[in-house]
Amino acid sequence: MARHYLIAAMTENAIAREIVDAAFRIHTTLGPGLLESVYVTILAYELDRRGLCTVRQQAIPVVYDNVRIDTGFRADMIVDDKVIVEVKSVEAIGPVHKKQLLTYLRLADKRLGLLINFQVALIKDGITRIVNGLEEDSHAKPQRRQGGEAE
Repeated sequence: MARHYLIAAMTENAIAREIVDAAFRIHTTLGPGLLESVYVTILAYELDRRGLCTVRQQAIPVVYDNVRIDTGFRADMIVDDKVIVEVKSVEAIGPVHKKQLLTYLRLADKRLGLLINFQVALIKDGITRIVNGLEEDSHAKPQRRQGGEAE
């Protein structure tokens, strides 16, 4: 029970560290070459094992011209209602993938997203952090914000 209390108090950055660690473990074990849906399922399993709450294919509404469109998009995964994770298994991540995740963050009113491409030799090269007005943890060294771009 205490574990759930600690999880509830986790910051976006602490959650992101758990997600990155889980992605590293998965990539080390399975490697590249699987479908995105496989990686999403296994990542959700690994994060659930760690006590984090994951919701897959969460519909996020879009409001346009005072009209609410209930299924604006579906996030691959939202972790602890704080971090959006988009999983890819593609040869290369393009600028449009990063902009898409930033749009998702804005529409869902979230501060942090991770774009994880498992189709890489080293998983560290496949992880992109996208921020939407996220403040750094108090112990972290402040960094310049670059208008919501990848850090």
